[in-house]
Amino acid sequence: MLCCWFLRDFDGMSDLHTGISNTTGVVYNYTRGGVRRDQSGWERCINVPLVRPDMFHLLAQWDQYLERFSDGPMWDPAWHRFHEDDHNCFSFCLQFINGVLAAEGRSSLSRDAFTHSFILPRMRRVSKYTTLYQHLQRHQYYMVDRQEDRQEDRQVKPEP
Repeated sequence: MLCCWFLRDFDGMSDLHTGISNTTGVVYNYTRGGVRRDQSGWERCINVPLVRPDMFHLLAQWDQYLERFSDGPMWDPAWHRFHEDDHNCFSFCLQFINGVLAAEGRSSLSRDAFTHSFILPRMRRVSKYTTLYQHLQRHQYYMVDRQEDRQEDRQVKPEP
């Protein structure tokens, strides 16, 4: 129900690895070896919710859609080889999302539309956070309680 972007050591210039999670958190992701189903290893990723919590009809079918899509010949390396530009983890995610949209009677998303609507807003937030985090690490900042805050915490308020 989430589209995930893996961020290990992301520097803003490298490619991201993408996947789609099922309702139990298993991340389906396409690699040179075909579709993987990872139960762990995606702890440091950006999540983009794809389904509203009130869409019970879609939630009930999500895992079946994802499993059926992942088992299709399009993602079997014996039939179609991984290609960095046009048959990769991102195309896996986008084609799945567009398949779900089609099943819901909605228009598909182009690569650019999906990127601008879903990826870039999240990446801007991540970029701001990582820039701040790196600055704090580099300059060895740390946070302390202000003296007056600690004194207020220690004061005992009289009972009425």
